[in-house]
Amino acid sequence: MLILAGLLPDFRLQSESGDSATRIGITAAIGAGVFGLLTALVWPLIVRALLLVPALVLGLLVFFLNGSLLLVALSLIPDGRGESDPQTAVVVAAVMSAVASAASTALAVRDDTAYRRRLYRLADRRRRRDVAVAGPRTPGTLFLQFDGVGHDVLRDAVAKGLMPTVASWLGEGEHPGTGPTHRLTPWRTDWSSQTGASQLGILHGSNHDIPAFRWYEKDTGEVMVCNRPASAAELQRRAVARTGDAGLLTVDGASRGNLFSGGADQLALVLSVSARRGRANRSRAGYFAYFSDPANAVRTAMSFVAEVLRELAQSTRARLARARPRVSRGGLYPFVRAFATVVERDVVVAAVIGDMLAGRSAVYADLVAYDEVAHHSGPRGRDVEQVLVRLDRALALLAKVAEHAPRPYRIVVLSDHGQSPGETFRARYGLTLGDLVRAGCGLPVPRRARRTHSGAEARAAVRAALHRPVEEGGEQRRPAKSAEPVVLASGNLGLVSFPDVRTRLTREQIDRRCPGLLPTLANHPGIGFLLVRSEEHGPLVLGARGAELRLDELPDDPDPAELPDPLREFGPAAVAAVRRTDGFPHVADIMVNSSYEPSGDGEVLAFEEQIGSHGGLGGAQGRPFLLSPYTLSPPVQEKQEEGGEGAAELIGAEQVHRVLRRWLREAADGPQVPLAAEPHAGGGPENPRRAEPVEEQFAADDRAVEDKTHCTD
Repeated sequence: MLILAGLLPDFRLQSESGDSATRIGITAAIGAGVFGLLTALVWPLIVRALLLVPALVLGLLVFFLNGSLLLVALSLIPDGRGESDPQTAVVVAAVMSAVASAASTALAVRDDTAYRRRLYRLADRRRRRDVAVAGPRTPGTLFLQFDGVGHDVLRDAVAKGLMPTVASWLGEGEHPGTGPTHRLTPWRTDWSSQTGASQLGILHGSNHDIPAFRWYEKDTGEVMVCNRPASAAELQRRAVARTGDAGLLTVDGASRGNLFSGGADQLALVLSVSARRGRANRSRAGYFAYFSDPANAVRTAMSFVAEVLRELAQSTRARLARARPRVSRGGLYPFVRAFATVVERDVVVAAVIGDMLAGRSAVYADLVAYDEVAHHSGPRGRDVEQVLVRLDRALALLAKVAEHAPRPYRIVVLSDHGQSPGETFRARYGLTLGDLVRAGCGLPVPRRARRTHSGAEARAAVRAALHRPVEEGGEQRRPAKSAEPVVLASGNLGLVSFPDVRTRLTREQIDRRCPGLLPTLANHPGIGFLLVRSEEHGPLVLGARGAELRLDELPDDPDPAELPDPLREFGPAAVAAVRRTDGFPHVADIMVNSSYEPSGDGEVLAFEEQIGSHGGLGGAQGRPFLLSPYTLSPPVQEKQEEGGEGAAELIGAEQVHRVLRRWLREAADGPQVPLAAEPHAGGGPENPRRAEPVEEQFAADDRAVEDKTHCTD
């Protein structure tokens, strides 16, 4: 404060006639002390009063609120010696907060290590009290979702040393420890390889009738979008009605940063409840819990600005290098990325820490940072590698907190889908899928192809935080029921519906209506296959040069060598996935999957403006992962058939839900685990470090994870 008073002409800490150095120092001490007290006492009240203000706006108002508190502090200095204009007060408060954060870290007052120590002591006292009162308790389970991180991307990141925590769990890397403690299992998504379908299936046990990320429902005349709050609430209601169960997290559960609640009572940043207003919406309470600490608010705000600058630098570098493929990264995208990679991550991680210290039985949290960056920068490269490093640091922090929670925790890391690289359909061919459909119908086509909106999950989270309706540019929620088709995109999956007919059109009806449409689509080089329904043959898959597959005549698991075109390149699992989608009530009249190049990087062509995409079949997008500790039963059983090797494949989000349900039952019904000791993750003897006093573990813990435990930049 003294230095700033000397540098800034509009900031004064002495009377107009001048004061002695001692008097100026006392004045500065009074001003700083009052500012600190106001920050500690008044700040939480301000945040609670502004809880209904958009959360993202609250984060950006941090500096102005701090400046206001400084003005109040200066006005309380005796004899009017403190004075500043409002603009200078904002600058002074920001600099003071930044310096205080750096200084307190150096003094071990507010860094993550010191924060953990305070939490550990509290947890240790609570643990001893619970052992005396309630006896042993069963383990809790944390499900941490790395949105969009595919199995192969995770393996490559571990091999490159980008994710040392995951590497140590797998028994790899520079410090593998005593051996692997977790198993890595790939699984296959449904045809709709996107968060809406996968997370609804994982959390609620059913993703029936989710044909894509967005689709048109003829009975209601509405476009459903998985990341629209009203649609998410309706999809959750349908899943609960179908299964008769509220979800995976109904018993003492918490849902953090997800599209759906999973039946949890504790909610933060959950999209399906974000459209509610008033006390019924507890989702925004996660913002209050985080921003009520001014140190968190300032640090997140500074990291937010740094992430915006990082994106501007990275996009400029890509543009100057003329990198291909590339999409536009201007407009509001830098701020959307910063929200996903900083604000959402920090708030979710803080909420999960609170859940673990409260000893909740089941927690499911989603971190969307990688998915958002990969959509615009591609699923591989320097941009996303930096995000993977930070995800691993967040995981390391949660793992350290779990060691001293009031109950042992089993941490399961999983993803909902992967991402496939490739340029956009529009960039390669100069027209959108909608333009191609119009041409096939004999309708006029615009001379210039318009960009298709990108439906990344983080954009909806930002809109929900801003209390704005999630309506997407150029997309009507209730299209007019005209003869012109409604064309929607979901990554490399396209949907064509004719809104003037209330039932699904058959192939024969489409041919009579638009004779050139199906041949135009099927023979285009950017399209892999079409799904339509025939009056005579049932579900049909159409491809180039008259290729036609009758799905009812194919087995669910055909021999890959005998699988005919046009599904041969997509693998044998494609048959069951496409057949299942054909049975959905709201499947489109024509389902369109882009072409797929299995050689090389496994590229697809996105119908949206994304160079890392997911939503259909083809490549890494359909191969996410499940990373689980050996203390849990295997996700899939070994093949028992004669001559069979390896494990059976885990297919579909609903199967993943059943696996997670089984693990929760094992935790609830299995043998009791003493709070002072925890079974070794590798299934061997108990970990002796659990029985050591907490204070005796600090030195070794801090040396081992000194540079791995900071969840923010």
